[in-house]
Amino acid sequence: MTPEKKVRVGVFDSGRGGLSFVKAIRAELPSYEVVFRNDESHVPYGTRSLEEIYSFTKPILEELARQGCKAIVVACNTVSTNLIERLREDIPVPLIAVEPMVKPAAENTKTRIIAVCATLRTLESKRYQWLKAEYAQGVEVLEPDCSDWALMIETNRVDRDKVAKTIDEMCDQGADQIVLGCTHYHWIEKIITNITAGRAEVIQPEKAVVAQLKHILNQL
Repeated sequence: MTPEKKVRVGVFDSGRGGLSFVKAIRAELPSYEVVFRNDESHVPYGTRSLEEIYSFTKPILEELARQGCKAIVVACNTVSTNLIERLREDIPVPLIAVEPMVKPAAENTKTRIIAVCATLRTLESKRYQWLKAEYAQGVEVLEPDCSDWALMIETNRVDRDKVAKTIDEMCDQGADQIVLGCTHYHWIEKIITNITAGRAEVIQPEKAVVAQLKHILNQL
């Protein structure tokens, strides 16, 4: 008797950062097959033009759809905040976006100061600007320079002292919520949490995205 074929879901990221989502999805949805694709030859995306990023991303998402993925998590904040609507017009399966958790950070802050660690393209995006305008009114949003973090993580050359300097500056300025707005940063979440030493809560969207993925799959 042929075993029943597992339903496929896709995960895409510019680099290996998206593997943290693969792990989270497999833990929550063990009956599904998770297909991961990245773009190692062009990583990091954070400083590239949007047209470049679109030209790199679209063929990979099309391939995942052709491979039978019923839904795809776009585990790249840069792509999601800048190009998700355009890509949804091109790709015939649901795309689940990943974006900085400005709303919960703004809701949970007691100091009324939060920090968003993200790429330049994410910080410049209309979607991110909308998130701040919609949910962070009356909240100071710090946006430290994390432009080289993704490459450090991708090449396994994390400069802990450099990361610590950035995080300490955010905490010293009063931030009590630190948003990880790039999937690569999930891989150093424990390092960042240790650096904060209880001064701030570190948040990232894996649980929320997996919940959204489950909701969409249940509707198919």
